[in-house]
Amino acid sequence: MRALIWASLAALLAGPIAHAQQAGPTPGPGNAAPLAPLGDNAAPAQDWAVHGQSTFTWQGTPGFPAAYSGPNSLSSHPNARETTDATLFLGLRLWQGAEIWANPELDQGFGLADTVGVAGFPSGEAYKTGARDPYFRMQRLFVRQTVELGGERLAVDPDQNVLGGSTSANRIVITVGKFSVADIFDTNQYAHDPRSDFLNWSVIDAGSWDYAADAWGYTYGAAVEWYQDWWTIRAGLFDLSTVSNSQNLDPVFIHQSQANIELEERHTIFGAPGKLKLLFFLSRGELGTYMDALAQAHGGIPNVNAVASYRSKTGLSLNLEQKINDVVGVFARAGMSQGSVQAYDFTDIVNTLSGGARIDGAAWGRTADEIGLAFAVNGTSRQARQYFNAGGVGVLVGDGALPRAGTEQIMESYYNYTIAEGIVASPDYQFINHPAYAIGRGPVSVFGLRLHAQF
Repeated sequence: MRALIWASLAALLAGPIAHAQQAGPTPGPGNAAPLAPLGDNAAPAQDWAVHGQSTFTWQGTPGFPAAYSGPNSLSSHPNARETTDATLFLGLRLWQGAEIWANPELDQGFGLADTVGVAGFPSGEAYKTGARDPYFRMQRLFVRQTVELGGERLAVDPDQNVLGGSTSANRIVITVGKFSVADIFDTNQYAHDPRSDFLNWSVIDAGSWDYAADAWGYTYGAAVEWYQDWWTIRAGLFDLSTVSNSQNLDPVFIHQSQANIELEERHTIFGAPGKLKLLFFLSRGELGTYMDALAQAHGGIPNVNAVASYRSKTGLSLNLEQKINDVVGVFARAGMSQGSVQAYDFTDIVNTLSGGARIDGAAWGRTADEIGLAFAVNGTSRQARQYFNAGGVGVLVGDGALPRAGTEQIMESYYNYTIAEGIVASPDYQFINHPAYAIGRGPVSVFGLRLHAQF
């Protein structure tokens, strides 16, 4: 396996490589900062903590050409939407190595077209359900237990869902409760948090990773991580929603569930740290296939949910992050999933390739600012294209027809302008060609502004 990981890395980045015994990020939203060797003046362990954040995101399109539209289409007319959320991160140390965290949250607003019309949807701050008035959700409530296994002592900086203190480089971390699968799997320090870096769904996560979640992106489950020397193994079991794209999670946990396994390798290239991750998922539940839906429709409009039966869906993805120098870091993801089975809880992407770079503001004298540039190319399967062309709808895709299909091509750029400590304004622009794989619709320009504050 080690040889396979190194061969994959060499294909992506050539050059002399050396192992680095660095720890991965502590589990938490937005990929917490890497741990560092413990200094002589390390802060004492925190017994409790309170953090908070609020994010406002506005997005608008000036309109675009469209040969046709359907039930899940992005509107071709000029339109704009906004979302707002406010979250508390309440943490308490239970005993040695154990923390409990609760994340009560207020949410409000809508994604463009009620969060449909693009497989790589342009706002990770937009959920699949919206509301004009603020409403309350307990998005996370989980316990984390760390079992130290020795090795170098590392400082843990206080952060959202992370109590400050120290830990050992070699350790086992167990997380149980309600949280996002993406809090632990497929993390990337350059592209993973829509509150502070990129917004597009297929840039912040592997678009083909149909991860278990309710309509807000959270689920119940458990994960185990084993950190050792230059590698980490993660495994977790999580609850799927009752039906595709549902607000409710299945009350019978074992009946509909998803297993995730991730292998992480840590290295240095010319002294710069990086990581390569290989992620595999297996979903078991009431899932439909596109061809069964077409056969049952008898020439009418197919419904993949109507032909669901107990079956499996699998997928695989690679995730690279690599620091280049003190101001530049790059990332890349590639993934594919089982194209004959419906997209269930995330979005209608069967294969994906994304990548980009982040440039810190130290390069132009503003150390707290940063620029991000990214692309994503998303594709779907032959069976899914036939299903959509017959008028079927998926999680986000369904223009009523798909006579000419292409890959969905996305480019995104943002600038994080730090107004004051903890307060950042971020203009964002996305160019989307062939939204929802439709050659007859678009291209689309999406202009955005994000305002984020945290303490």
